Amino acid sequence: MTPKPLDATTLRDHPLPPVIDGGKETKGRILVIAGSREVPGAALLTATAAMRAGAGKLRIATVESVAPRIGTAMPEAMVVGLPEDGEGGFAVAAVEDLAKQAENADSVVAGPGMAQGRACAALTKALLKADARLALDAALLHALEPTQSNQMPVLLPHSGELASLLDCDEEEIEADPVGCGRRAAQRYRAIVLVKGVESHVVTPSGDAWKYTGGAPGLGVSGSGDVLAGIVGGLLARGADPLNALLWAVWLHGEAGAALAKKIGPIGFLAREIADELPALLPR
Repeated sequence: MTPKPLDATTLRDHPLPPVIDGGKETKGRILVIAGSREVPGAALLTATAAMRAGAGKLRIATVESVAPRIGTAMPEAMVVGLPEDGEGGFAVAAVEDLAKQAENADSVVAGPGMAQGRACAALTKALLKADARLALDAALLHALEPTQSNQMPVLLPHSGELASLLDCDEEEIEADPVGCGRRAAQRYRAIVLVKGVESHVVTPSGDAWKYTGGAPGLGVSGSGDVLAGIVGGLLARGADPLNALLWAVWLHGEAGAALAKKIGPIGFLAREIADELPALLPR
């Protein structure tokens, strides 16, 4: 099945929830589980993008050693610092608290900047049992097991992470991104993004879309964290997983294209991508 183009015409058939005039609760509650001692900024990039995508109420859960700095840098957020292990990632003791926090959120985006450790597998299982709409990224993808969860999560792997999910080589992903995406979507009952110069969104039923826009400058540290935040923000607003991912890929790419016109094809920072989002969102 040939992938359909992911463009503005396609998005008309996959609308986002309407903009609501009301308090922060009406725009959705998002929980960002992100960061580690070595990569604290991932939580900021993810959270900023979620808010720029229109989420209303923000909570960040990160490791205790960096929580005060995250709270100062992101005054819009409630920031919770949780126990960490010797490597600077979440300790197993943090999982129960994180699961409880997920129950009070409309959406959860988890994984950006997290260190791989013993807590990852337990956290992934706990989040899949929650009712909140879920996007998983980075370290948590390596801990994911085939499952029939309460929901259909969004998975955001790069080629190495997708190879881990399928127990294959990265060369196989590069040779057949759509086929590998379909296998992952079916195995994990998830909406899957296969990242690349051309990005593919794939569903368990085999439907696929291809995005060919963007800019070379999007291939930069932190860009994936921004993308994860956009997905989480749209999920918090009430978008279903497929629509949230289709829009997030398009918004992320078009934001990069907008920056390329202002700055140049490369050289812009991941933190600048989110600022382009509000002008691209449908009114």
